[in-house]
This record gives sequence, C-alpha cells and structure tokens, in this order.
Amino acid sequence: MNIGLTGGIATGKSTVSSLLVKKGAMLVDADAIAREVMLPGHPVLAAVAEFFGQGILQEDGTLDRKKLGSIVFDDKEALKALNNMSHPEIRKEIRKRMMELQTAYPERLVVVDIPLLYESGLQSMFEEVWVVYAPRDVQMERLMKRDLLSFGQAETRLQSQMDIEDKKSSADRVIDNSHSLEATEQQVNECWLQMRLL
Repeated sequence: MNIGLTGGIATGKSTVSSLLVKKGAMLVDADAIAREVMLPGHPVLAAVAEFFGQGILQEDGTLDRKKLGSIVFDDKEALKALNNMSHPEIRKEIRKRMMELQTAYPERLVVVDIPLLYESGLQSMFEEVWVVYAPRDVQMERLMKRDLLSFGQAETRLQSQMDIEDKKSSADRVIDNSHSLEATEQQVNECWLQMRLL
C-alpha cells in the first residue's frame, strides 16, 4: 500500500514523514531525489547550468541553491524552465524507488513525500493522498523564521505553490500540524490505524 504525502512550504511534511517512518513506513523523499539530480556530474545539473549560466555553480561545481532560488522564485517562466528540466527525471526516480520498495516490502506502507504533488498532477500514482496542513499565516511565520526571509520573500515563495486550502480540500486525509507535536502525532496514529484496517 502507498500514500502520497504533501502539503505546503513550512507545513511540516518532514515531521509527519518521520513519524510515519518510526511506525514502520518506508519513505521515498522527493526532495532528496531533487537534490541528487542537482549533484555534479548529473545530466540535469549540466542542463540547468547551461540554461541559467555557470554563475549558479559554486567554485567546486556544486549548485548554489540560494542563487538559483533567487532567480526562479521571482520569475515564473524561469521556474517553469527549471521544472521542465528537472521534474521528468525526478518523477522517473520516484516511481522506480516506490516500485522497488513495494516489491521488497509488500506488507509495509510506502510513503512518498512530494511537496509539489498536486502541482505536478501526480495524484493518480497513489492509493491515498495525505495533506499536512497549517494555515497560511502559520506557514508565513514559520517560513520567515526558518529561512530568515522578509515578509515579501516568504509571500513570493508561498505564491509559487498551490494554495494550502485547495490542497486540504483535495486530500483523502488531512493532518493538521498547526498545533503541538503531540496533537500531530495523535492524528498520525489515527490515520495509521485506519490504513491498517483497509
């Protein structure tokens, strides 16, 4: 059995995915795969550097994430170009790892953590989609604190994703992560038990 786990920036997907792993789930992390395709020597990084210029690379050939982020978060066309170069490879690797885990561990829940699941139209890959939710004002507060962003920078990043309320209304299950860790853990436990009963 598998689920797609998503949410918005600073809603706490990694908190929920780590709670699920503690309970015995197997995790495929789309963000980790996205970082892998941006490592030196990978064809995706080569294509991105060719498109955006060598200035997005550091001296050792690794990606300067802040520099690339400052370009794409302020320019929808640039973000679209980056996604067109990286997303097909990321999706291919997600599917591959998900299938490998389902084959190797048929009795375990496979959780695929994908921040842009709805934006990428990947709902059909999963038996259920769970959304980790926090209201927009909480997202803003966490994002500004976590990444040391101004209000305007945080607002721009939130606007680059589908609204969290729309994700919430599309979900099979919602985990509200706007309160205490204990409250989140209780919701994860309830969802886990319901999944085991299916």
